[in-house]
Amino acid sequence: MAIQWFPGHMHLTKKAIQERIKDTDVVIELLDARLPGSSANPLLAELTGRRPTLKVLNKQDLADPARTALWLAYYNSQSATRAIGLDASETAPARRLIQACRDLAPLRGGMVKPMRVLICGIPNVGKSTLINTLTGKRAAKTGDEAGITKLAQRISLADDFYLYDTPGMLWPRIIVAKSGYNLAASGAIGRNAFNEEEVALELLDYLIKHYPGAMEARYALQIAPGMKDEQLLEEVGRKRGALLGKGRVNLQKAAEIVIHDFRNAGLGRITLETPQEFSQWLGAGQLLDAERQIKKDKIVGPRNRS
Repeated sequence: MAIQWFPGHMHLTKKAIQERIKDTDVVIELLDARLPGSSANPLLAELTGRRPTLKVLNKQDLADPARTALWLAYYNSQSATRAIGLDASETAPARRLIQACRDLAPLRGGMVKPMRVLICGIPNVGKSTLINTLTGKRAAKTGDEAGITKLAQRISLADDFYLYDTPGMLWPRIIVAKSGYNLAASGAIGRNAFNEEEVALELLDYLIKHYPGAMEARYALQIAPGMKDEQLLEEVGRKRGALLGKGRVNLQKAAEIVIHDFRNAGLGRITLETPQEFSQWLGAGQLLDAERQIKKDKIVGPRNRS
């Protein structure tokens, strides 16, 4: 799936992070708890180096609790990393990240050495909502569309705790195909950059295997053994009245319904990947990417020699 998702302001965000990271004590990366691996920016790891990192699995109230526990354990097993689950709309849990940052950088604090924290995340992961919850006011703009925050800003959460916000940033190229579909389903990518029907079919293919009961309950249907995603999308369209003339199903409308229901937890608490699954997808993607690079080098090589 081709997605054009690296507009100009994201180049500016990359440069801003490169400058800010020099004076940063802790990096907070906000992840979508429904797709923690896919919503982790590999470019961010390169930009921030070995800075202590707090992984915040946001929107955990929309995610599968058992799978959230797996992801928290996975990230907490990594060095210089802590992970917590969060619902950005809840004030008390949100304050926990301040203490988590202090635990990661215990030598920082007080007016002489104030804590300097950089918060990053992909578009539409809930970063602005979280900041507004932390400050108790509308310090950051929020919205349902990707890319609302446009400029970096500094926010004081305490006299000795400075939080630096940055616009949401994606990375220039997908090597994990499944991540592209999951990101599109979550709303991290603008709707003009992908095909809703294609994304809905990928989503349904996963839900049939892992959450069939959720589909049956939401759409009052029965998933028969061997049922394919195309068949299920048509059945959803019929159940929801997304019809064209002569009883034909409006697949575009049906796809929009499925994606909307996932994003708003109409299907229940769902997580689209486990650490083990994502590791397998990443390994396959890296292998395929390496093979593509070898082929590219073979093509470019002779041209350079001529």
